[in-house]
Amino acid sequence: MAIDGCSVKVVDADRVTAVRERMPATEDLTDTADVFGLLSDLNRLRLLVALLDGELCVCDLAAVTGQSESAASHALRLLRAHRIVAARRSGRMSYYRLADPHVRMLLDLALAHTEHTEAIHPEREGNA
Repeated sequence: MAIDGCSVKVVDADRVTAVRERMPATEDLTDTADVFGLLSDLNRLRLLVALLDGELCVCDLAAVTGQSESAASHALRLLRAHRIVAARRSGRMSYYRLADPHVRMLLDLALAHTEHTEAIHPEREGNA
């Protein structure tokens, strides 16, 4: 028997009802999926990890992540539109930071999880 299936099809109606009642609205789940989608891009994730140390300008973020300033700026605009990062202008310079402690917590937890686990990655070629 596979570990990802049920050998006997029995539905626990009370548990299903309880889970459905606490399920967030579809719109909220869609917004959450969008956040995870934004975090799934390696270059955007590098920008966010760089911001764990505090505020940085686009030039510094580009240098840290190995991206062009244009690519970093484009990614930061997208992250800002989704309230994952916030910006502060000082003259002609823009400084970026994580938008709030929840973003930091999400990154910290994800990084801690990957540091203590070894993923199999069945979705990557050659690991099937």
